[in-house]
Amino acid sequence: MRFNPYPFDLLRKLLEGCTPPKDVLNLSIGEPSFGASKASIDALAQHASGISFYPKNKAIDELVDAQLAFIKHRFHIELKEDELIPSFGSREVLFNFPQFFLASKTNPLMAFCNPFYQIYEGAALASKANIHLMDLSEKNNFTPSLDEKIASQVDLVILNSPNNPTGKTLSLEELKEWVKLALKYDFLLLNDECYGSIYLDTKPASLLEASLAVGNTSFKNILVVNSLSKLASAPGLRSGYIAGDASILKDYSTYRSYVGTSIPLPLQKASAIAWREFSYHEEIRQKFAKNLVLAKEIFGEVEPYTFYVWLKIQDCDEVHITNSKKVLLFNDESFTQGLYEKYGILVLPGSYLGRNAQGCDYVRIALTQEVSVLTSVLKTIKVYRDEFIAENPCDNIKGR
Repeated sequence: MRFNPYPFDLLRKLLEGCTPPKDVLNLSIGEPSFGASKASIDALAQHASGISFYPKNKAIDELVDAQLAFIKHRFHIELKEDELIPSFGSREVLFNFPQFFLASKTNPLMAFCNPFYQIYEGAALASKANIHLMDLSEKNNFTPSLDEKIASQVDLVILNSPNNPTGKTLSLEELKEWVKLALKYDFLLLNDECYGSIYLDTKPASLLEASLAVGNTSFKNILVVNSLSKLASAPGLRSGYIAGDASILKDYSTYRSYVGTSIPLPLQKASAIAWREFSYHEEIRQKFAKNLVLAKEIFGEVEPYTFYVWLKIQDCDEVHITNSKKVLLFNDESFTQGLYEKYGILVLPGSYLGRNAQGCDYVRIALTQEVSVLTSVLKTIKVYRDEFIAENPCDNIKGR
């Protein structure tokens, strides 16, 4: 079994030998800089002695209750206790759940967006599953879809709405169609909703809401994943959940007792506080909203969801290869190198998040700093982007 290098490993290799200015600002990773709440930090300290004990496979009641309360507050849905399992962040569940679910399938098929969060691919590889990539591009408005043939064959589909890295967010009506498709062809549909509380004006819909809207009140074939990382600016708490189809979660809970994913007790206590801090969630959302407004003012069209800018760095849809330092690079890699060396600003090449050159004409910018920090930085990126496009024109554009 061979996994592909992680995007940030590729980024480190790309920048070997590059000499940036003394001060470097890292906008390549989705790690909020706003800090966790005082209440959650105090709770972590107060319950630190809990490291003396093994956490049980079943999470403490306070955590389960807090996550159910969050879902009720955010989505106006009252889940039953057996319709939710707390997880050690979202990453672990996105990696090990497909292995659990696909283990009983013969020649399993898994579908997800391209570009994508690389854990999806890792899970498919670990599951020895075939992969169907749903390409996201300007041509399809970054909207995932399946044709009838693939829908009839696929076992597990992972959506990511709001989407990392494109910011594309599926409407309630679009999610309802996905639920209907999952029920019609009997595949499992999972939505990664870790960016579901970051928006400018309109709240993104949950797949759970779509399931109820089509009358699928038992959430058959429907699951969602969420996390505190972005919601409460607390990625280090490693607190998430998977929720939906209770019949699937029952067996998955047993599976989890074998894989060592129980959350340490101090983290459970602190995250039980953090899931209920609705006013702090709103405070964090407003910080991200200000950043989205800023990005739109500087770059023009920016999706009003997530905290990423999916910035195009070409004036065409061609695949550009650049000869830089005797190494052939995509345009996104060349752009990233130049921006880093000239200004000390670190972004992520779009092709590192995709396959088959998908994303090679974009870079991902994480709006994870205070707006006072980002203002001058984004303006610098805009100037550099315009210069880069002018210096790297596409010869295939009509009229040239």
